[in-house]
Amino acid sequence: MAHRSTVYAPHGMAATSQPLATAAALGVLERGGNAIDAVVTAAAVLNVVEPQMTGIGGDMFAIVWSAKDHRLYGLNASGRAGSLMTRAALLARGHQTMPEETVEDVTVPGALSGWDALLKRFGTITLAQALAPAIRYADEGFPVTPIIAREWADETEKLKKDDGARATFLVDGARAPHAGEWFRNPDLARTLRLIADQGPGALYGGELGRRVVDRVRALGGYLTLDDLTAHRPEWVEPISAPFRGYRVWELPPNGQGVAALEMLRILEPYDLKSLGHNTAAYLHLLIETKKVAYADIARYVGEPAEMTTPVAALLGDAFVAQRRAQIDPARAADRPAPGKAATASETIYLTVADSAGNMVSFINSLYDLFGSGVVVPGTGFALHDRGAGFTLEPGLPNTAAPGKRPFHTIIPAFVTRPDSAGVDQPWMSFGVMGGSMQPQGHVQVLLNLLVFGMDLQEAIDAPRFRHLDHRRVALEPAIGDDVRRALQALGHEIADERGVAFGGAQAIIRLPRGYAGGSDPRKDGMAAGH
Repeated sequence: MAHRSTVYAPHGMAATSQPLATAAALGVLERGGNAIDAVVTAAAVLNVVEPQMTGIGGDMFAIVWSAKDHRLYGLNASGRAGSLMTRAALLARGHQTMPEETVEDVTVPGALSGWDALLKRFGTITLAQALAPAIRYADEGFPVTPIIAREWADETEKLKKDDGARATFLVDGARAPHAGEWFRNPDLARTLRLIADQGPGALYGGELGRRVVDRVRALGGYLTLDDLTAHRPEWVEPISAPFRGYRVWELPPNGQGVAALEMLRILEPYDLKSLGHNTAAYLHLLIETKKVAYADIARYVGEPAEMTTPVAALLGDAFVAQRRAQIDPARAADRPAPGKAATASETIYLTVADSAGNMVSFINSLYDLFGSGVVVPGTGFALHDRGAGFTLEPGLPNTAAPGKRPFHTIIPAFVTRPDSAGVDQPWMSFGVMGGSMQPQGHVQVLLNLLVFGMDLQEAIDAPRFRHLDHRRVALEPAIGDDVRRALQALGHEIADERGVAFGGAQAIIRLPRGYAGGSDPRKDGMAAGH
């Protein structure tokens, strides 16, 4: 990776995946707004400038450190399956597994409700004020950045399949915009103005919602207007695990944050530093740890009301020891079985911190690039396909059913550490976007910082692995041939890394005075402060 320096600033910091979003967040902070105001403003701008990843057609989650309350708050703004989405209906259409990238996967989009909930509880500006920069960029246009342009172009054929997507996101209905080319989305500007005037109710039961439901139903989807009207975001208690004197926080299910915590708990007793950074022995241990943790979330995690195994059991000493014992230091496993537990979540990630000490870890996603590929004509935004996260296997917490929230890959994270009096203090707000890469990425970045002592940007830049399935693992090119051969000797199959996404991290560390920020060179974004 081309080296960047860690960014330091005295008053506030923003790290996002697109420079215009970072600039919009800083503008809010410099005008006296707080981190919550800035994070929603940046999220709305990303809806315009990184439309393949995010927007009001998707879901969002956040962890907020409130300086006033000196505590963390969690927000789950993911939507539920439509009341017509039954396992029987999906099977009757010939599906043996959940369909992918289709209108059948469209669940209630929860992101807008989350933006509104954050501002109402912690913000100092209105939703209309937060939307204003996004409306301006949608109306006046902006030059498309290179990585976004490349991903956009890769989805050309998908966008051509839907009338609304083709008209909205393809130049002359034929191609994606090139890097540096100006792009406008006047339909999205009109939609955001409607929301600024009417509030989120425009989508959740109002005029915009009716248009969404009518189009989804016409194409064969399962949403009703009552599903949108009934939607509510949920404030939740973050979950955590200790690691090397710090405490790592994730959100509880229906997301996969518990996998990152289980991985850290399994790895805690190992002398990781002696193994050496990104050696074959080190990578083997992390890959095998990932496999057992993911086997557990596939079996036990889903809609919280349907889970018979609580998170505390998955992170308990006895269960973690049992899972640690399944790891063979000399051989790669194929498909580990889930542990025997006692009964009792494509994406943008951004983070903002302000001069008062508030910090927000925020993630918003459409699931796949441009989500379902469906754009209701005239609305300017893609609808996500988060329903693809369900399973059709019967009897699991994540089996498709009406009104159930699907398993989510998108996970914001936070790290605290105790002060001399033993009171947790905020240390880092961070995330690593990229589907199933996210827990793997969280763990790799954290180990770079807490075990190997890298500075923040070095920890983000360092080459990563991504376990794919079975024994297949992809390695970034900087990991050398000697390591690849040693992993193959342990039974790993090294996949072609071309086309594999290794995640995009953004992070802010609180210093004794001011902040440090880092932004992933695998994305177009930047960290900047004031």
